[in-house]
Amino acid sequence: MGTESHPAPSSPPLTSTVVAKNFDRWSPPLFKDFEDNDHNGRVGQTLLKETEALRVWETTLQPGERVPVHRHVLDYTWIALTDGRARQHAGDGASREITYVRGQTLHFQFEAGQHHLHDLRNIGEDVLSFLVVETKDGVNEPIELP
Repeated sequence: MGTESHPAPSSPPLTSTVVAKNFDRWSPPLFKDFEDNDHNGRVGQTLLKETEALRVWETTLQPGERVPVHRHVLDYTWIALTDGRARQHAGDGASREITYVRGQTLHFQFEAGQHHLHDLRNIGEDVLSFLVVETKDGVNEPIELP
C-alpha cells in the first residue's frame, strides 16, 4: 500500500479498526471481485474532471451500497463530505471498519510499482460521500479508464 501522509492539523484523526485478517470471512463473490477488478482504475463512482495533471472523483454511497474493488496507483487525497462508517476489504487480506468525519482529509503517496487494492461499503445509517483527487505527476502511470 502507499505511504500514508498525516492529516491536516485541522482534520480529525482517522478511526480505523482491523476487524479481520488473512482473508477471514471473505465470500467467494468477494474473492471474484478482487480477481475481476485487479486493474480497475475507477477509484470513485463518477469522474467529475480529468486533465493532464489530475482526476477528480465523487462517490456517494447509500447505506449498504458498495464501491467495487479498485486499484489506486496515483498519489491521491480523499475528502469526506459527510460523516459516516464504512467497511473496507484490502488486497492484503485485511478487513477494516472506518469512521469518517465531514471535512476529514487524508493523502496517500506511492513508490514506483506500489498500489492499494480495495473495496468500500457504507455500513452506516446515512449517506457517505467523498471526493478523491488523484495527481498524475507521481512515479506511476495512470491506469487507462474504459
